Amino acid sequence: MSDTLRKVPELSLLQYVNGSETDQADFVDKLFTGIKDYGFIILTDHTLSQEVIDNGYKAVKEFFAMDEEFKNSYISKSGGGQRGYTPFGTEHAKDSKYKDLKEFFHVGRQVAKDHKFYKYYPENIWPKIDGFKESLDNLYNELDKTSDYLLEALGKALDVPEHYFANMTETGNSILRAIHYPPVGEAPPIGSVRAAAHGDINLITILMGATASGLQLLDRDGTWLDVETKEGQLVVDAGDMMSRITNDIIPATIHRVINPEDHTTARYSMPFFVHPHPDAILECIPSCIGQGAKYPPISAHEELMKRLVEIGLKKS
Repeated sequence: MSDTLRKVPELSLLQYVNGSETDQADFVDKLFTGIKDYGFIILTDHTLSQEVIDNGYKAVKEFFAMDEEFKNSYISKSGGGQRGYTPFGTEHAKDSKYKDLKEFFHVGRQVAKDHKFYKYYPENIWPKIDGFKESLDNLYNELDKTSDYLLEALGKALDVPEHYFANMTETGNSILRAIHYPPVGEAPPIGSVRAAAHGDINLITILMGATASGLQLLDRDGTWLDVETKEGQLVVDAGDMMSRITNDIIPATIHRVINPEDHTTARYSMPFFVHPHPDAILECIPSCIGQGAKYPPISAHEELMKRLVEIGLKKS
């Protein structure tokens, strides 16, 4: 790789959404190159309104400011942590014995009781906080639309049928995660950081700019690279499911959130994990087969359940 490739690429999503065929082709090329060479790209503009982002952060900050008894009353009984509150020190990175220094709240897709995916999608759990449900619903829906544009563009780069990703993610099992990283204190637990090095499970992740720095990606040359964003920008990275179906042509991006120098500061972030629907089959895209597929086909639901066990959110 060139020595100049040491800054996460910045792209304009509106170039793709509103641009000419030439503009769109240029975006597709830059998106594919950025996500392949780095695993991360930054969207300098997009279709998500700042008001929707601000309202979302306001709501989750109010929730995390509540006492433990209040927050614990919103822990899901369905298992797997796919909805509601997950307490501090529950999750750990795959293959790590140290717990991450964070707590979080999950919102997922809601379907009717007669829908074939209802058995997979637990009911959302809504705290008794004014505006919480509306704010998080709005965020979820807007990020869902943004993910459609990004996957459509990646599909063009990967030479798949026009609706390949749309068919895979329609009524998909995508998750909005609101994360609170409390102040680490003067003596954080030995070995623990806010989020240990890991790759995401899903196809792509869209992250709204966090309230504090600390996010780093493992560059393809093995060095840790800071990911800094400005207000209103979105960060996009590739997950394990994308890596699997592209035969590692788009590798899952290893990233982490390091502990801050100022042990009194908190951090909030809200990633949107874009998942296929449970019945989607993850198999190698024809244009990526090369010398042969590295991974056998597996359903998206089976792959997800396996990973939830590995990160401590579900019992085996």
